[in-house]
Amino acid sequence: MRRGESKAATRGANRSSSSSSWKSRYIGYGLVLGFVLMLLYLMVNAQFSNNPNAYLGPATTSKTESIPATTYQGNQAWQEDGSRGLEEGHREEVASAHTERSTGQRQEKDDESEKQRTEKNSIEEQLGNDRSSNYWEEGRQSEKKDTIEFSEFGGGTDDFNNVANTKPICDTSFGKYDICVLDGDTRAQGGAGAGAAAVTLVSPRAAPREWKIKPYSRKYLDGLKPVTVRSVPNPEDAPPCTTRLNVPAMVIELGGLTGNYWHDFTDVLVPLFIGARRFGGEVQLLVVNLLPFWVDKYRRIFSQISRHDIVDLEKDDDRGVVRCYPHVVVGYGSRKEFTIDPSLDDTGGGYTMVNFTEFLRQSYSLPRDRPIKLGTNHGARPRMMILERTNSRKLMNLPEVAAAARAAGFEVTVAGGRPTSTYDEFAREVNSYDVMVGVHGAGLTNCVFLPTGAVLLQIVPYGRLESIAQTDFGEPARDMGLRYIEYDIAADESSLMDVFGKDHPMIKDPVAVHLSGWGNVAEWYLGKQDVRVNIERFRPFLTQALEHLQ
Repeated sequence: MRRGESKAATRGANRSSSSSSWKSRYIGYGLVLGFVLMLLYLMVNAQFSNNPNAYLGPATTSKTESIPATTYQGNQAWQEDGSRGLEEGHREEVASAHTERSTGQRQEKDDESEKQRTEKNSIEEQLGNDRSSNYWEEGRQSEKKDTIEFSEFGGGTDDFNNVANTKPICDTSFGKYDICVLDGDTRAQGGAGAGAAAVTLVSPRAAPREWKIKPYSRKYLDGLKPVTVRSVPNPEDAPPCTTRLNVPAMVIELGGLTGNYWHDFTDVLVPLFIGARRFGGEVQLLVVNLLPFWVDKYRRIFSQISRHDIVDLEKDDDRGVVRCYPHVVVGYGSRKEFTIDPSLDDTGGGYTMVNFTEFLRQSYSLPRDRPIKLGTNHGARPRMMILERTNSRKLMNLPEVAAAARAAGFEVTVAGGRPTSTYDEFAREVNSYDVMVGVHGAGLTNCVFLPTGAVLLQIVPYGRLESIAQTDFGEPARDMGLRYIEYDIAADESSLMDVFGKDHPMIKDPVAVHLSGWGNVAEWYLGKQDVRVNIERFRPFLTQALEHLQ
């Protein structure tokens, strides 16, 4: 018995020892885990102590907008050959700029990829009288809002002790154009060479920086003159003021493709309206590459944009003038071609293309806000303007088209050649029509003077050009409040059928022609094609135009 008791005691002691060992292990694990958690807590606490804005809410998602950007050589319906000399001067420049992937654009794309942005720019070049379209995609990462309140126009922060968090005065993230907003003591100094003209913000709030900005709506074009934009903390680091004007200023360039009728509006007048209209005329324009004859042509528009003298910024250097303002914007542009998308308007003006056409009617004192309304004007016939082209994309049976329109009930006028009236008078003439008809081309730009609710009928040449036609005029027309109709030319209505025959790829496979490169598209579909409208096929489109005026 004693021996058995001894064994039992031994087993009990072993069990007690084993239990004690497991308890020790659990206690050890708990201490280690507690130590690790304490370290993690201290690390996170230290991180947030150093950066109180490390997390301010859920991250914003990136928003990508497809921005069709169009660049071409075009002629007015009434001045189709007048700008050819200027176009020839730009042709090399445009050819370079409209390469499908230019060097500058590749660099911009590389830069954007670092910021999780993607830009796509399929740039197409017109080698004849007009140009085709570029297609841009702009992905812009939304900025996190922090606790700093920025001024209305940007350009700094009210936190004088936190220069590191100052808002940059220049936004160069968009592939098409740059914008700089200098809010405060800003000094503009002229200069004729590239980068010689300079705009300097004096502010202890802004970290010292410098940019080279091309103040034009298509910064990727060659031949533009950059302006130096800089911020400095001390007044002695900037040129002393020789004159002060207590209104904002805008620095713009009139180079690039200015002088081409479609680009006049797309590249200059529409972007200028977006950028300057909010100032209500109290803004001074400082212009690089000033073209006095061009400004004079659109003098009514410029007089509504600004009540102040336009400054030739390149000549200011000769006079030793340094102009000082409380607020300066350098650069301008529009996110979409020949139209305005208020959701993409960085100025906060909220303007639309309808506002722009109302502005034009005000500038030119145009009398008609609305077209004729059939049924209320007994015996009245709606007026139709048919635009005549004399180079490529001619209407080979224009008399038959006009006769069909008259038979449908329109009073028809064919507009072509050079005007005998001034541009102001021509704008009033266009405003008197209810319907505008024309083959795709720069002459359709005149639709800006039509009354809201009028009809634009675009005839699109053969060759899969529908997307270009939509970008250039279809979408803008709708944004203007016009009723838009599109008539697409069939292969048997194109003069190219006589040139190549139905089995040639130019006729049989336009997609393959596009894929082969822009040269063939520009040369043939836009540069060497005329159209003969099938009148029977065209009649329903005339009826549709009448129905829009009911």
